[in-house]
Amino acid sequence: MANDSLYQKSKISRIGELGKSAAEANKAFFAFDKAALADGAITERTKEIIAVACAHVTGCPYCIEIHVGNAKKLGVSKEEITEAVLVATALKAGSAFAHGTHALNAYDEVEADNLYRAENMKRMTELKDYAPDAVKGFFGFDESAMKDGAINKKDKELIAVAVAHITGCAYCINIHTKNAKRLGITKEELVESIFVATALKAGSALAHGINALNAYDK
Repeated sequence: MANDSLYQKSKISRIGELGKSAAEANKAFFAFDKAALADGAITERTKEIIAVACAHVTGCPYCIEIHVGNAKKLGVSKEEITEAVLVATALKAGSAFAHGTHALNAYDEVEADNLYRAENMKRMTELKDYAPDAVKGFFGFDESAMKDGAINKKDKELIAVAVAHITGCAYCINIHTKNAKRLGITKEELVESIFVATALKAGSALAHGINALNAYDK
């Protein structure tokens, strides 16, 4: 049977081919990526931890491979990697949970042109009326994922802010930005975490260009 794998680690070498067809855009992306992941208000080490979390939300196996490797070289432990993945998991699940308020509004036929009202968040408590065990389980997991551990709570909120910008959950951005501010995170740190997320979301698209090359050449 022919190899039908859609992902092979060895194929990452093809990423250089993308630059041949769009050299200027490719060069600009890598310059941006380098700047976004460089030492700044947030250290390069912490940025690589954020990048690992973001890569698990974009679902890019190439990005996971690269940024786990980078993080390991910077002394990041397996415990820290695992905690970053679980924060990402909590935020991805939290985005779906938060959007449950939209489901309630749609079901109740609430007349509203503005679908992202802050007051929608009040309806989150209603969800437990219909699935109490699941809601309790979610909040227990979320609390555990976000508490101090191998990664401190401040850095976990930076991860959460970054991931929330990938999931595109306005509620999560609102909640975790305010949590971050209460923990003393500066606007500079906040913005740098957002640019790490931006680089990873864009990088995922670029990396999957390898799959496009593979498909085109078959």
